Amino acid sequence: MKILLKIFFGCFLWIATVSGAFADSLFFEDQPIQNGINVFDMSRGFAEIYEKLASASWGGKNIKIAIEGLENLHSDAHIAATDERVVLVWGDSIVANYPAPEPRDWNAYGEITTALVLKMRERDATMAMANESDIYRAVVDSLMRGIDENGRYVFAGDAGVVNDGRILTSVGIEGARDERGNFRVLGVYKGSPADTAGISDGDLIGEINGTLVSEMSDSALASMMSGFNSGTVKMTLLTPLGQRRVVVRRATIVIADADVIFMDDENGGILDIIVNKISNSAVSIIAEALKKHPDVSGVILDLRAADGDDERAAAKLAGLFIGPKPIMRIIENTTDEIEVVPADSAVTDAHVVVVVSNMTRGTAEAIAAAFYENGRGVLIGTPTSGTARIASTLSLSDGGALQLLNKSIKTGYGRKIDGRGVFPVVCLSNIRTGAQQSAFFVNVVNGDFRWHDYNADKNVNPDSVRRGCPTITNGEDEDLLAMSVAVQILTDSKAYSRLLNYEE
Repeated sequence: MKILLKIFFGCFLWIATVSGAFADSLFFEDQPIQNGINVFDMSRGFAEIYEKLASASWGGKNIKIAIEGLENLHSDAHIAATDERVVLVWGDSIVANYPAPEPRDWNAYGEITTALVLKMRERDATMAMANESDIYRAVVDSLMRGIDENGRYVFAGDAGVVNDGRILTSVGIEGARDERGNFRVLGVYKGSPADTAGISDGDLIGEINGTLVSEMSDSALASMMSGFNSGTVKMTLLTPLGQRRVVVRRATIVIADADVIFMDDENGGILDIIVNKISNSAVSIIAEALKKHPDVSGVILDLRAADGDDERAAAKLAGLFIGPKPIMRIIENTTDEIEVVPADSAVTDAHVVVVVSNMTRGTAEAIAAAFYENGRGVLIGTPTSGTARIASTLSLSDGGALQLLNKSIKTGYGRKIDGRGVFPVVCLSNIRTGAQQSAFFVNVVNGDFRWHDYNADKNVNPDSVRRGCPTITNGEDEDLLAMSVAVQILTDSKAYSRLLNYEE
């Protein structure tokens, strides 16, 4: 198709689909509404998008790549943007051909984008029926995907939720359907409406607002449990004490970026730290816990569901345990790397087990690698996601934002993470049963633990490592297994030392 577009350029360069002087405007002031769209308002919105995108580094791509991203709106649309022209081909026909804007003429970029959208609306019934707000969101998403497949537009109405990252509007229940289609409660958020109503783990929800749960679709059930709006939910529960009817109302629930559980024992205790998001808030929670329990013998740092874009917060979190050593390197272009090193000394020398999984992402992967590279903690679990990128967030005047995953992360000592991941020393999915765990620890203590350092092996195929250490699909099984193995490592000094310093 790109070859076809070049042919069209040579044959139809003279075509002008819009009359009037382009230098002034593609639209007439006395015709602000065209095909249901305020062309001037929409063009100004797109102009701001292009200006914001141009302010960020995203692999040296030309801004015209973003315009070509409009192809994502429809399979029949094909766009070529060169230094001379911007052409839209629909199927095999040229339907728009505009002079290319001058560099950094964002208003012209915005108007061309609006004009292209109008041409598409003329040819696609679905786009023609969409309102202005939906069209705007769809177009910006397409522009973002044109330059970054993981980029996205955060709509103003969702910005508060996304920026906080931990806010839910929910009844406060986690659970799953049973074999009969009813909903089994597996967890209740502390302080949530469900908690206040006395709903407990194990309760069975059979009816919601007069409808049998077994007859509800998954999407309908999910909308009852959570959403952006509050709402009253009447439930019929089957509990160990019999049937109960409760009334709960969806409300805003704030989930902490980190949770800490202290497990007392004769050696000073163990802190189980569950990190949900790598943030300054998580750092504060963890620092306070370490201050409150200075004599703990061990720490379980659970990063299985951790994510984060803030490299400074990641450095602070890792620095609590590692001190001023390289935590990661940030790569914004092909030549420059920024080394991230904590400013302060470590606040604890307790033994650490770091738990990771395929849901460990972003800066959390760098933290796991830092523990491994500095010999500061034993990594257990399954391979991390290998999506070690940091997003740049560009705020917009409408209250929304653009998010570009344009920064790649390496380990503090320069090893690649993005597209590869971080591999645990102890693969939990290979020691699922009690017998397997017993045999594993016997081999470790006796020096018979056969281990290959896949993190240091540049030639290893990451997919082959993942096949050998597959993801654990049952969350409850993984919870129990991770806790059992981590505690055993922390309470057996010989096992901890061997796993931390094991040589092939």
